[in-house]
Amino acid sequence: MDALPDSRAAGLWPEDSVARVPYWVYQDEANYKRELERLFEGATWNFVCLEAEIPDKGDWRTNHVGALPVIVVRDADGAINCFENRCAHRGALIALDEAGTVESNFKCIYHAWSYDLCGNLRGIAFERGINGVGGMPRDFSREAFAPRKLRTTTLCGLVFATLSPDTPPIEEFIGADVLGRIRRVLDRPIRVMGRFTQALPNNWKLYVENVKDTYHASLLHLFFGTFRITRLTQGGGVLVSPDGGSHSSYTIDKADDARSTAYRDQGIRTEKQDYKLADPRLLDTVDEFKDGIRLQILSVFPAFILQQIHNCLAVRQVVPRGIDAMDLKWTYFGFADDPPEMTARRLRQQNLVGPAGFVSMEDGCVGGFVQRGIAAAGDQVSAIEMGGRTTESQATRATEASVRGFWKAYRRHMGY
Repeated sequence: MDALPDSRAAGLWPEDSVARVPYWVYQDEANYKRELERLFEGATWNFVCLEAEIPDKGDWRTNHVGALPVIVVRDADGAINCFENRCAHRGALIALDEAGTVESNFKCIYHAWSYDLCGNLRGIAFERGINGVGGMPRDFSREAFAPRKLRTTTLCGLVFATLSPDTPPIEEFIGADVLGRIRRVLDRPIRVMGRFTQALPNNWKLYVENVKDTYHASLLHLFFGTFRITRLTQGGGVLVSPDGGSHSSYTIDKADDARSTAYRDQGIRTEKQDYKLADPRLLDTVDEFKDGIRLQILSVFPAFILQQIHNCLAVRQVVPRGIDAMDLKWTYFGFADDPPEMTARRLRQQNLVGPAGFVSMEDGCVGGFVQRGIAAAGDQVSAIEMGGRTTESQATRATEASVRGFWKAYRRHMGY
């Protein structure tokens, strides 16, 4: 690992406060490599796929844990295995596509070495050579060069993996309050409706902060503010796990919010009184979880997001691609028992989010605005004090408690 500059390697953090974040953490190559090792390959659970995406024996998907390419596959016993997508021979990818099905083994396209559904090296082409000449030494250890295997766990149809033997059980890792909000949404078998990948021009942490930033939503997103999908004047709050790493924010509509003039009184641009929907069915919503929560955004440290915006449901995964680039992988889903009218409703509302969505297209830009804005400010800090300087859950969304929670967990894992 590259050495950090002295002041950073010493673990110094400005004011020793989670309400201060130095901008060099979004810019420093050595810090980025440290994140891959300590966060993504460290004692954390990383989302790798949905159980519904690999329902049968031999079904597999490829993904990344940080920079580490992995294969996730269901074996003959129904168990889900995850192992490094790297051939033991010369390091080529074992699986090249995003998904598929194999009978009982994977075969590397380069030299035809093969692996079983647990990631064990099972076959070496011409291992004993030809007519007794050539081939591999008899003392070659298949185990010594095999792809690394990750521990896997499942939770409400989500599949997580970790390289570390020290990662605690997933329920403990997430914390009871946030875990309850996962179970609230993922309460029955799901059906995948579609997926895509969005390339963003910013450090991966800027997007994770955005997800946890309940303060920005109705101030940045005109669609949220104008059509009263989520506004700070409505009910709701934010739950933060004890270690800070996971969170769930939620919005509950209030009838008297329709009369609120708070946004226009402050001249906030996201309330446009003359904007109307050409097709009001876009916001035709059913309270399917029977609790009045119309929007819930949830994260699990370091890079998993579960989304409910009205009846639009999705999981998102943040994949770092360097200090100033990342991929955001979206998977939309509904439930296996959805009636046709609910499927049609979800499809309409999927226009709200994604690269060109009415809501989240701004999130795809604003991270790049920050990355460009801090270009010469590596020795400066951000001030994250909305709602105080601590990380406790709060009964308001006019707070940055969950952003501070992220930095609390980040510093602990990174040793800062």
